Amino acid sequence: MLGTTLPPFPTDVPTHPLLIIDFELIKAGDPVESEHLWEAATALGFWYLKNHGADKEVDAMFDVGAETLAIPLEEKMKFEQGDEGQSCGYKKSGANAVDASGQLDAVEFINISKDDALAFPRVAHRTYPAPTTAAIPTAVAPFVRKGLDISYTVLRLFNERLGLPEGTLDRLHDFEEYSGSEARVIRAPPMPGKVTADRATLGAHTDFGSLSFLHNRLGGLQVLPPGHTEWSYVEPLPGHGIEINDGIELARG
Repeated sequence: MLGTTLPPFPTDVPTHPLLIIDFELIKAGDPVESEHLWEAATALGFWYLKNHGADKEVDAMFDVGAETLAIPLEEKMKFEQGDEGQSCGYKKSGANAVDASGQLDAVEFINISKDDALAFPRVAHRTYPAPTTAAIPTAVAPFVRKGLDISYTVLRLFNERLGLPEGTLDRLHDFEEYSGSEARVIRAPPMPGKVTADRATLGAHTDFGSLSFLHNRLGGLQVLPPGHTEWSYVEPLPGHGIEINDGIELARG
């Protein structure tokens, strides 16, 4: 796996605790763990997910991101998102404002459509930089499938807790239909010094799907919990994903 030794998460920043949900217990239908998940999803909108079984796929996606985002900007810009209604593609740093003052963001990322990943080598929406394309069958598609398996398991629990007819949320998230679901790899460059210490690198937002499955090794994710007025960081935990109920969460980078 590409990368270097990561620095420790700082101890002098405000953090917000999250419930830790054991995915193996959720799959097994454990009623206590199911109650914990429902509490996390409805009270805060974020939770740690352990025993998700996606470590190999997550490592591979970090490698895809490192290889893709290391190519020259001129080459990456050939695959820019554009303004045609799809967010898949490349976004350069500074392309969007993070707040009403007009301060620009400081992250770049590559979004790979779930539809392109699963249709490969057929193109569903668009093409991608060479390192990404080469890794679709070996890294991107396996990661997408693993994330979908986890999401469908959680959605079925939500379906039951909401008292919906069996299969309702499955039908509303039809695996075969084209959607806005994506795999995204984000890179934020180091910003040392007091001037940039409190600067948001990505504006406040809710994601546009139903569930997100986030893997964060350095930190940087901030949340604004319901009833709070100050942003807090979420400390990354080794081997834990961060799952997000997109209908309730509010986050920034």
